[in-house]
Amino acid sequence: MKSLWNTYVQTSLIKKITAALILGIIIGLIFGEEASVLAPFGDLLLRLLRFIIIPLILLTLIVGVNQTNIGNLGRMGGKVFLYYLGTSAFAIMVGVLVASLFNPGTGTSLDGSESFEVPENPGVTQVLLNIVPDNIFTAFTEMNLLGIIFTAIVFGIAISYLRSTQSYGNLGDHLYKVIEALNEATLTVMKGILQYVPIGILAIIAEVVGTQGVNTLGSLGNFILVLYIALLVQLALYTVLLFVTKRNPLGFFKEARTPMLTAFVTQSSSGTLPVTLNAAHNLGISKSLYGFSLPLGATINMDGAAIRIAVSAVFAANVVGDPLSMAAIVQVVIVGTLASVGTAGVPGAGIIMIATVFSQVGLPMEAVALLTAVDVLVGMGATALNVTGDLVGSSVINKNEKNQNTESVS
Repeated sequence: MKSLWNTYVQTSLIKKITAALILGIIIGLIFGEEASVLAPFGDLLLRLLRFIIIPLILLTLIVGVNQTNIGNLGRMGGKVFLYYLGTSAFAIMVGVLVASLFNPGTGTSLDGSESFEVPENPGVTQVLLNIVPDNIFTAFTEMNLLGIIFTAIVFGIAISYLRSTQSYGNLGDHLYKVIEALNEATLTVMKGILQYVPIGILAIIAEVVGTQGVNTLGSLGNFILVLYIALLVQLALYTVLLFVTKRNPLGFFKEARTPMLTAFVTQSSSGTLPVTLNAAHNLGISKSLYGFSLPLGATINMDGAAIRIAVSAVFAANVVGDPLSMAAIVQVVIVGTLASVGTAGVPGAGIIMIATVFSQVGLPMEAVALLTAVDVLVGMGATALNVTGDLVGSSVINKNEKNQNTESVS
């Protein structure tokens, strides 16, 4: 038994996850809805990942702030925001172009029985206000990632300042050492959780395949196919971006595939954060950068969701027999980019984003109800691309920062 456990631990995580995916699909196909008996094991994985998120973000970012110059942190932050805004807008354009080429929804019609109530959208302003929590503990209990990032940066800067003063230098150093030790303890806990990831993934994929199965895939198969083609196009563009910035794509995807698969199964960018942060560490990205960029990206950078908005808009327009005009396409790009930020961190964010764009562009809400039938299958691919985009951005900016620092020294 001990040798079996040692073999399991020593096997690479990606091999274990791949085996779990295959076994999960087989179990789901064989047992159908009865595979839902494994659901608690999948729920446990999601709980474990959420359990470690707050200390991981808080401690990693405080340590990262204290390992870099404050001016450099501000410069990196500006690059991160520009990257996220630019790639989200570009992803929507990719989605519109691919969907316009294949025209999903043509020949499909609404029978009038579909209904969908537009969920409340907090809007961009409220999301920006949430960056500054009115209660630190509420930010933690409500998993307000933007608020947690703000708290970590503020206290990280404060500790860095204490360490630089004569009066409180020793106190600041002692406090930093405690936080650094807690960060290492958190990383040790995370390593243990990673050993459970394949088991949880097996349970989740078995339940999804068993309950959603082939019937759901067939009902809106054309829409799903077009969306995944658009996701692959965006993935190819990421590869080109890595080439241009002289980052080895093979080495990158070797580390990125684990968070990509985890995000695919869990459909949660935030829930995948522990795995994504681990991949960033393995990729050699600066802790001060990824400690900030990845939690922020999990909250506001949604390239996969942006593509989902675009393909859904073209699908809905074709369903009602009124293809999108150029003005409507521009409106989808603008509103979709803002919506991908404005619905950050809200449960069912994908559907909320689609409903928000549809209401602005004048597309039928009944089409949103139709798309909820494949929400799980679509959400899987979109979330995987969201996480990939975050890692690509962090990797590219990290490379740029290294080149800039090298030029400064020379």
